[in-house]
Amino acid sequence: MKTLVTGGSGFLGSHICERLLEQGHEVICLDNFFTGNKQNVAHLKDYANFELFRHDVIDPFKVEVDRIYNMACPASPVHYQYNPIKTVKTSVMGAINCLGLAKRVGARILQASTSEVYGDPEIHPQPESYRGNVNPIGTRACYDEGKRCAETLFFDYHRENQVDVRVVRIFNTYGPRMAPDDGRVVSNFIVQALKGEDLTIYGDGSQTRSFCFVDDLVEAILRTMEQDETVGPINIGNPVEFTIRELAEQVLKQVGSSSRLVEMPLPSDDPTQRKPDISLAKKVLGWEPKVQLAEGLERAIPYFRDAISR
Repeated sequence: MKTLVTGGSGFLGSHICERLLEQGHEVICLDNFFTGNKQNVAHLKDYANFELFRHDVIDPFKVEVDRIYNMACPASPVHYQYNPIKTVKTSVMGAINCLGLAKRVGARILQASTSEVYGDPEIHPQPESYRGNVNPIGTRACYDEGKRCAETLFFDYHRENQVDVRVVRIFNTYGPRMAPDDGRVVSNFIVQALKGEDLTIYGDGSQTRSFCFVDDLVEAILRTMEQDETVGPINIGNPVEFTIRELAEQVLKQVGSSSRLVEMPLPSDDPTQRKPDISLAKKVLGWEPKVQLAEGLERAIPYFRDAISR
């Protein structure tokens, strides 16, 4: 089977490329390398059935494929707020171009959506039926609303043009190949602890997140693509919830750092809680996360230690 992965040299995309190649797929990796990194896929160059192209999804492209994983979009605030207009264009025009391609060649296409479509949720945990609480004019809206619009496009192409779509809503994910400077809380804490710097907690650290290790998440994405029971959306993430302060303390313990915890003002529209209801994923995919936080950090920390020493 021939597969296109947009954003294929990014954190999640590179793991998807790797898994697909291991399964014998032909893989076309498309990336503009804004947040993606060639080093994430450098080890895949020896596969004869792997191709890497520099291209931006906001520009049309033509390939003959059977599957499309649309993973392209900066996903951390420091990156998606760098050029918010471009972030919206990546989500919206990227979706249009990918869906147009899927329509032309008859490919099945999966959209990597996000838990950020729920905004700062008033329902906890968040089921797929929850419509969210998003500020459409805030500094996070370029990402949140861009992803919401992408979901709209996927379902409209499905209803109007019978495009075979799948949609996953990805909750907080961490692991090897994250950019050390992406500003996300797990990478921030690990890098600060390894460097002996103060760990920066925004607010009082009582806000919650649920952290899924990358291997578990990629397995859920692959299963979603190949099941025929639902087009989605399907929540995928780890439903075990931690406060940000608990995460910081766990990182300090595992790194063996004596860094201090320092509180800073909370960014605007930062969600106070985040936890997926994964009942649908359990039912349809037969999936739930296997790697819990302590084990996941143990596997992620050596990657960050190596990354910051280069």
